[in-house]
Amino acid sequence: MADRVLVPYDGSPQATEALELTFDEFPDATVIALYVIEIPEGRWAQLLGPELQAPVSEKAKEHAADVLETATELAAEYDRSLETNIVTGEPDDRIVAQAAEESVDLIVIGSHGKEGVSRVLLGSVAETVVRRSPIPVLVVR
Repeated sequence: MADRVLVPYDGSPQATEALELTFDEFPDATVIALYVIEIPEGRWAQLLGPELQAPVSEKAKEHAADVLETATELAAEYDRSLETNIVTGEPDDRIVAQAAEESVDLIVIGSHGKEGVSRVLLGSVAETVVRRSPIPVLVVR
């Protein structure tokens, strides 16, 4: 069984299903909801270097906090506690890195987060996380 589970959470229906499944299937696990404020690599990384982060607007931070608040409310409906975390960067890279930093046993991720891609079996972020993660990944569709 997984003792620590990371759930990338963007408020999408698939992310919500992933969080609900985690609450149902891992009742004793510590659950961490992660929101990644997307900042594409490339020019920012070249300009700032890996140790510095690109600036993030207050509006983006507020949106992230609001999304994670809905996750916290969902946890309360399941009578569960939930750790939350906000990071910046490329979502797939940050999810894998955060899983290592948090020493999780499992990543539970929605198959895709953005609307309008339901015809795609697996979203690009979920696919990359599955390929790169050194720990097990459960994809919820």
